[in-house]
Amino acid sequence: MATTDGTGAERSEHCARCERETTHTVSLQLVTESDNPDNAAFSREPYRVSTCLACGEQTAVRMNNA
Repeated sequence: MATTDGTGAERSEHCARCERETTHTVSLQLVTESDNPDNAAFSREPYRVSTCLACGEQTAVRMNNA
């Protein structure tokens, strides 16, 4: 899977590992979900990636659940 990373922004969110509100960097990544090079350009999906700045825990959520 290939990814394209967007510019991150900081915001306060709940961290499951820290069990409290902490500052996170949040960005969008385009992830190529197909391993087939013939249709890889058509299989990119946006993911919201959040990284806790206190503990480093990272979560990624697919934005298009088609």
